[in-house]
Amino acid sequence: MKGVADLHSHSRYSDGTLTVADLVTLAKSRGVALLALTDHDEMAGLAEAKRCASEHGLQWVSGVEVSAETRRTPMHILGLRLDEHNPALQAALHETREKRKHRAQRMSDSLAEAGIPDTLAGALTYAPNPDLISRTHFARHLVDSGVCHSFGEVFSRFLKPGKPGYTKQEWLPMATTIQLIHGAGGRAVLAHPGRYELDQFGGVDALLREFTDAGGDGVEVVCAAHHPSEWAQFAALARRFGLLASIGSDFHSHAESRVKFGDLPRLSPNLKPIWHDWPEAECLYA
Repeated sequence: MKGVADLHSHSRYSDGTLTVADLVTLAKSRGVALLALTDHDEMAGLAEAKRCASEHGLQWVSGVEVSAETRRTPMHILGLRLDEHNPALQAALHETREKRKHRAQRMSDSLAEAGIPDTLAGALTYAPNPDLISRTHFARHLVDSGVCHSFGEVFSRFLKPGKPGYTKQEWLPMATTIQLIHGAGGRAVLAHPGRYELDQFGGVDALLREFTDAGGDGVEVVCAAHHPSEWAQFAALARRFGLLASIGSDFHSHAESRVKFGDLPRLSPNLKPIWHDWPEAECLYA
């Protein structure tokens, strides 16, 4: 495989900092040949992304990163090459965005009780799409207002269980999310599996078994959230569970993303990629 695929990225429609046009332009300049925009619980940018990709001669698949959970553990599931106009998926994502807005108010109230007022108003200045407010927007505000020095400090002091700003949120059940993605004609990929709290599963093997049994199609093997040793680990697990392999930078911004577009290694030829039967992916082998 010669071309570069990146099937996990974010624009200003969710918690990225670049416009769709700038994101696509950057991906092209970094050698990406096959791209997916996967904003959190939001597909409003896909039409623009498809148009921009066509203008740049970039192959494109539609995508979304859905907030889901199983056994009360939050996780993210990518829907790739799906119909963004599917009514059931659109309705489910709209409901999730409404839940996000209510959660944001509770987060702000919790931080106010800890002596940090008006954080929702501050976070909203970083969220061009007010229907999609996330912990990332709160983190940017807390850093830029001087409450914290870095994202790492934000997430060690705030916004996680037991800390000010944390609030429990119920997301879509994992199995329901997979069904919605399949109903929209897409493939369901477990994003960055190395990031989750896995004690209640008995390890990542059990999580992937549960995801596979629920009908999941693939797993992110190579991504910015994993270290090189984990790339090999998840490659072996993908083969073990018969999951298709995916790759993505999870790009959000120049300042915050661990890797740039095009910097991740290619998938091992011993893996069956998520795009193995996509006509758009022929560019990867030209």
